[in-house]
Amino acid sequence: MTSSQNIETSLSSNTATDSVPAWKQEGAEPFLRIENLTKKFGEFTAVDNISLDIYKNELFCLLGGSGSGKSTLLRMLAGFETPTSGRIIIDGTDMSGIQPWKRPVNMMFQSYALFPHLSVADNVAFGLKREGVGRAEVKQRVAQMLDMVQLGHLGKRKPHQLSGGQRQRVALARSLIKRPKLLLLDEPLGALDKKLREETQFELVNIQEELGVTFVVVTHDQEEAMTLATRIGVMNHGVIVQTDEPHDVYEYPNSRFVARFIGSVNLFAGFVVQDEPDAVHIESAEAGTTIVKHHGISCAPGQEVSVAVRPEKISISYERPTDADNILEGEIEDIAYMGSLSVFRVRLNSGKEVRVTQPNFDRHVGDRFTWNDKVFLSWKSDSTVVLTS
Repeated sequence: MTSSQNIETSLSSNTATDSVPAWKQEGAEPFLRIENLTKKFGEFTAVDNISLDIYKNELFCLLGGSGSGKSTLLRMLAGFETPTSGRIIIDGTDMSGIQPWKRPVNMMFQSYALFPHLSVADNVAFGLKREGVGRAEVKQRVAQMLDMVQLGHLGKRKPHQLSGGQRQRVALARSLIKRPKLLLLDEPLGALDKKLREETQFELVNIQEELGVTFVVVTHDQEEAMTLATRIGVMNHGVIVQTDEPHDVYEYPNSRFVARFIGSVNLFAGFVVQDEPDAVHIESAEAGTTIVKHHGISCAPGQEVSVAVRPEKISISYERPTDADNILEGEIEDIAYMGSLSVFRVRLNSGKEVRVTQPNFDRHVGDRFTWNDKVFLSWKSDSTVVLTS
């Protein structure tokens, strides 16, 4: 499966709910409130005046590339870094000046940081023993937590006797056993191989839903964020540039950066030539035509914009379509068969390269198109996203 397909199939996994989510409720009180938070290292600003509300029982993902500031933000929440300015409020309490071990927070690190000389059970029990919890209660809570992460039969093993996925679950159990109000996870699945990571993502969601603990996850993996999150905060250069549910981040990016960063996208530069009551027309030399978008945007004639179209929204055909809003012409330059879908790179008459993905519904779909074929590309107006920034 490709990145765009994995994202597409997981968009709705965590957004369905029987009630209106807290972030859509007027007057709902956030569990975690970040107010104008800034962190500077000398002249470098790692986190730049971020304000963000996260609600109880959310699984919120901070998504960004290396150097975007996401890990620095997480470390400030944990108390490992002191903000240059701004406030962090957890469950109504200002965390300013409160030491990490006194916060209602626990953190799971990418490396897992398990004690190699301790058994699985003793690793999980470590925090409770340090707090002086009674032996019987420790034993009961460790057993319950190991059962929850499906490791009850491995309590006597040492970390080196476990697989990567099992070690990840031990670290998760150890982080959760002290019943934190907020769990911070820094690239929690980064050490796992792709297949195991995909399986563990769903396990993590199920555990979070069962416990009702608020999770804040830092990741650079867009698929992981889409699969896990109730909402995603996309970070770039120390700023959260978009906060939305996974479906909205993917289908309605608010900038060129977000459109490029989340999944695969085709971008066409152009300018508005006609702004009608029901549609806007965008002249694009890269597309070699005028692109139509039925309304829902605010722009003015002559304004420079970018048009974003996801590869799976584009149809490919030998005959010119009669029912499409936007039609381009080109030649197939490359084809990649990915099993469940095929990827086409089509060179337009303008010279612009366009990526198209098509699902393989039957076993011989790859025989339909081949290299150097002249084809038409088309998509509906509602698949067009117009970006002004």
